[in-house]
Amino acid sequence: MLLSILVFFVVSGAVVALYYALVHRPDHMAEKQFAQRLKDLSGFESEAEGATSVVRTEAPSSALPVVDRLLGGTGAGSWLANLIEQSGVAINPGTVITMSLGIGAGVGLLTLMFSHLWLAAFAAALVGLTLPVLWLRIKRNQRMRRFEEQFPEGLDLLSRAIRAGHAFQSAMGMVADELPAPVGVEFKKSFEEQNFGLPLQEALDNLAVRMPLMDVKFFVTAVQIQRETGGNLAEILDNLANVVRERFKILRQVRVHTAHGRFTGYVLLGLPAFLAVALMFISPEHMRTLFTVKMGQMMVMGAVVMQTIGFIWIRQVIKIEV
Repeated sequence: MLLSILVFFVVSGAVVALYYALVHRPDHMAEKQFAQRLKDLSGFESEAEGATSVVRTEAPSSALPVVDRLLGGTGAGSWLANLIEQSGVAINPGTVITMSLGIGAGVGLLTLMFSHLWLAAFAAALVGLTLPVLWLRIKRNQRMRRFEEQFPEGLDLLSRAIRAGHAFQSAMGMVADELPAPVGVEFKKSFEEQNFGLPLQEALDNLAVRMPLMDVKFFVTAVQIQRETGGNLAEILDNLANVVRERFKILRQVRVHTAHGRFTGYVLLGLPAFLAVALMFISPEHMRTLFTVKMGQMMVMGAVVMQTIGFIWIRQVIKIEV
């Protein structure tokens, strides 16, 4: 009874925290960022002359300052903050850590209550701990793919603006205003950084850090070389846009050729689960033995581990960098 009550409170707390993080925290973070922006703009003219930058690079504080302080001086905290920024999610590292602990504890207690195996509960808790980070990585990969698809259009707009007589900084502002997220958002950050006093080279370097893509690195390197040695920047950007588009054509062809391998991986991963559900209806006595006997539980755990390893192995085999 005590275990059931504890599980109820832990799961309820995790659900409330998740609801707060997904519904209320984005609005609260947006209000804090807006207030900080107004504060930065109001104090811009009072900065001492000769300062190299007036851009605030500190992450906004969260409702969990203790967790933020513990993570602030660690490499894991910096990595998590960078992952959150690349994913584009309005959340902070302290909230992610709290969600991970709550979900891990809830999943572990539920597994222990149903299986009565400490090893299975520990494994389930580890999986629950990684779920928020896995969700952030999925959001990051989706945002990176959208950026890659929109990036050639941004390069074309930059090239046309430069040919029309605009400066490169003004062209970046046009890209920020005209294109949707995430290209428009990232160029807006770089435009505001250099507009507030950060050198253009550092603003572009920050863009390459926020978007660690090969195309962005080529773009930053091309702009820096052109500013040092001269040349037709509009033509360079046009050539880079054509290269990115051709690379995407090859990438789509590769995905077509590797579709069989990806489909095989999905079938091999889903087939045991489908057969287990079917056998529960065909022969429930045998399946009940599999989950109630200790040897059967160990076999289920081993099957899950081996299925996961096999799926990751297949994904790595068919993954081709273009």
